[in-house]
Formats: sequence, structure tokens, C-alpha cells
Amino acid sequence: MTTSAHEDESDRPKRARRPWHRTKVAVGLVLLVTAVVAIIGALTPWPSAMLIRSVFTKGGDETATEMEKHVPDTALTEQLDVAYADGGADTTMDVFTPASATGPLPTVVWIHGGAWISGSKENVDPYMRILAADGYTAIAVNYTIGPEGEYPLAVHQLNDALAYIDAHADELNVDPNQIVLAGDSAGGQLASQMATLMTSPDYAEIMGITPALKAEQVVATVLNCGVYDLAALAALDGVVGWGLKTSMWAYAGTKTWAEGSTGSTMSTIDWVTEDFPTTYISGGNGDGLTWLQSIPMAKRLDELGVDVTTLFWPAAHEPALPHEYQFHLDMPDAQTALQQTIDFLDAHTSR
Repeated sequence: MTTSAHEDESDRPKRARRPWHRTKVAVGLVLLVTAVVAIIGALTPWPSAMLIRSVFTKGGDETATEMEKHVPDTALTEQLDVAYADGGADTTMDVFTPASATGPLPTVVWIHGGAWISGSKENVDPYMRILAADGYTAIAVNYTIGPEGEYPLAVHQLNDALAYIDAHADELNVDPNQIVLAGDSAGGQLASQMATLMTSPDYAEIMGITPALKAEQVVATVLNCGVYDLAALAALDGVVGWGLKTSMWAYAGTKTWAEGSTGSTMSTIDWVTEDFPTTYISGGNGDGLTWLQSIPMAKRLDELGVDVTTLFWPAAHEPALPHEYQFHLDMPDAQTALQQTIDFLDAHTSR
């Protein structure tokens, strides 16, 4: 019996599409996307910086919420979103002072952290309310973070903020002759930079900035978990090293930040002088930056004859205290740090 070509074709079993074909296509797409991401990541810090920012923002919001329940019921006068320059929200500050104040008070100017690419004044507002309740004017300052703003824009902005505080001292309940510069993490680096700017004419000259305050107006600094040696930062490996290097690339505007003026001028450990203000410096034993940055900075200041108060914990301390442990006020050790900070402020200011 003969069959037609049509019949032969219809009766022939159809070949099944092999599963490995779909797998090859999927793997190829993944490799293509990975290659594109790698190329973009090699050309710009933006994608990685935004990822890091999202993680830091979530942590900052959670920490601020944790601090809120530790704010005393003391009545405060609050001036929020005070514009110290014309840069929009980036150049605003929040000011807290006891409602019972009848005159200017010693003032803590706090610079928030966030790896120079995240964070805002609102992250530290609860801590400022705690300090204000103890009898201080406490000011949380915004500045333009990277990659939207490139170094040294933030330094110029913070200098503008100090100039505004000095010029509007009366309306802000500020004693302009008792200013404490303070900060956490990247804000600790910036606070040390501002204090160096105010106390070292050579440094101010190389930065090309006229300091907003006289050296004698800055009576102290409070430096929590900061960065002061950028060469040591550049030598870090692993995930932490990648994150910090990416943040610095975004903040500096160049991948070679460690090789030029940015890394050098941010490394305040190399620029501080004997005129640096009396300093309180602290870090947690579970924070690598304590051993790499805070302890060496404290030793350097001590070598120069600067009056230094430290709060460091034994390496084996339990629980291991993380980066910015000072804000985790549910922890007894953070309460200890808060009390020692207040004791330090009380010892070096007068009301």
C-alpha cells in the first residue's frame, strides 16, 4: 500500500524541544545581564551606591525609631528645616533647645553618618532631643550626600551651616563661644574635618576655605565610629571594603579617590594639630573601624597633647558592639556611652 507525502509527514512523530535548549537561553540571558551590570558598575558607582543607600536608609530609620522611646518628656522648643543656605533640603538643619531656656546655651552641632552617600538629619533628631533635654541646644545638620554632590561640596556646606549658626546665635539659643562639633560614622569624619579646618590655618589654606568659626569658639568634639585615615580604608578587602570603596567613589566623584587630594584631605589623622579641640571618641569592639580608625585617631591626638576622652571596649566584650552602637539605646552599653557623652559635655561646657 502506498502512502502520500502528506500522510507520511502527519504520521511522523514530532521531535520534542529539548529542555537544555531553554536552559541555554536562560543562562545566556543571565550572563548577558551580569555582563551589562558589570560594565555599568565599572563605569559609574550609581547602581551600587543606590543599593548601599537603600540598606543604610532602612537601618537608619529603624535606629531612629529605637531611639524615639528613650527621648525624655522634657518640653523642647523645636525649629525644624531651618535653611542655612539656598540648597533646598540639603542645606537645612533641625534645632532643639529646652523650652525653659532663658538665654543662649552650649551647642552641639551634629553631622549625621551614612557612608557619605545616605542618611539625613532626621536619623539623629531623637539623639538631639535627648541632649537638648539635658540642657543643651542640639542641632542636626543636613548636607548633600554623594553621588548627587561631590567632595568637597559637603565641607563647604557645613562651613556655611556653622557661619549661619554663628550669625543667628540669638534666635537659635546658641552660645557661639561654646560650640561642640559632633558626628557619627561618616559624620564623625566630617566633624573631625570641620574641627581641623577651624584649628589649623595650613589645612584651611590647602582646602581653600575660610573657616566660619574661630578656633576658640569650638570647645570640643564628639567623634563616634568615624573614619580618619583614608589610606587604611582603601586597603580593606571583602564586602565591607567593597562597600566603603564604592561609597567613596560616589562621594568623591572619582574611582581614584585614594590617589589624590580627596583621600589626603579627608584623612584628618594626618592634619590634626595640638590645637585640635578636646575630644571624646568612641567605637564598638565589634566594629572593624574602631581598631582601624578610632583607636589610631585617639592615639594620634594623645601624642599631640590634645585632651582625649575615650570609650573603647575590650576585644572580647560581649555582646560585640556594632558600628554606631551608641544609637542602639535599648542596649545597656549604649546607655553607658550616652551618659559618658553627657558627662563629657558637662565637663567641657558651662551653663
